[in-house]
Amino acid sequence: MAVSAQQVKELRDKTGAGMIDCKKALEESNGVLEVAIDILRKKGAAVAAKRAERTASEGTVLTSIFDGGKSAAMIEVNCETDFVAKNDDFLNFANLALEALVANKPENVEALMALSVNGKNLADELNALIGKIGEKIEVSRFTIETASNGVIVDYIHHGSKLGVLISADNVSAEKAADFTPMLKDFAMQVAAMRPISIYRDEVDKTLIEKELEIYKELARKEGKPEQILEKIATGKLNKYYEENCLYEQVFVKDNSKKVSSLVDEFNQKNGTQAKLVQFKRFHLSDEKK
Repeated sequence: MAVSAQQVKELRDKTGAGMIDCKKALEESNGVLEVAIDILRKKGAAVAAKRAERTASEGTVLTSIFDGGKSAAMIEVNCETDFVAKNDDFLNFANLALEALVANKPENVEALMALSVNGKNLADELNALIGKIGEKIEVSRFTIETASNGVIVDYIHHGSKLGVLISADNVSAEKAADFTPMLKDFAMQVAAMRPISIYRDEVDKTLIEKELEIYKELARKEGKPEQILEKIATGKLNKYYEENCLYEQVFVKDNSKKVSSLVDEFNQKNGTQAKLVQFKRFHLSDEKK
């Protein structure tokens, strides 16, 4: 059947697909708009499959605080280029995925993509977006954190390529307003300094053993006596903790203090036992785990 220019325009306005693709879909659907949209979505799925091997290292990191400040979510949605990362359609999809995440708290990305929000299925929306934009786009990871006995804050670095969630326990509702600004500073510290844990006893034992062996070997090559290698290595390991464990790091906004001393000062002043619990850091260039 003949397809009018107005029909093609209407389908393009609804899907953002190319003119030729819209014309072919309308011809295949005998001019039925909804059927043509389904055809284009199926084509989007085909495009997604073809692009599955591409690298999607750009994108955005989004966060949300909910449940009265007791819960937080963070999600990373990736694309291939920074240009697309700033595209309104891409950002609308990322926010839709975040909305579904907060509302449903799925166990994994696969479960998230099966969800629908306001009648929009995420997997279908993603396929349509891929068909429209022509890049590999994916939800790569997310996390949901809670602080039932404390407070949790988020931080998104300028450009939305880096996000942090950090939580503390033993912070009452009355003290949360006082503690939150400091916790926000700690979230920014996590973003800037990339600690591997909060406390030294959380560092992977295999990593510690590896560091100790490196320190011993370096001291051995410097001609240090074998009997003092352990002491030298232990001293260097303490320095390693100070650089890589948030609680022991120098506070970036005031290098005369450590993060630990700021928490101690707060507790002494307020008669509390606030304790940093955990943090999550998403950066677009990080290796996905």
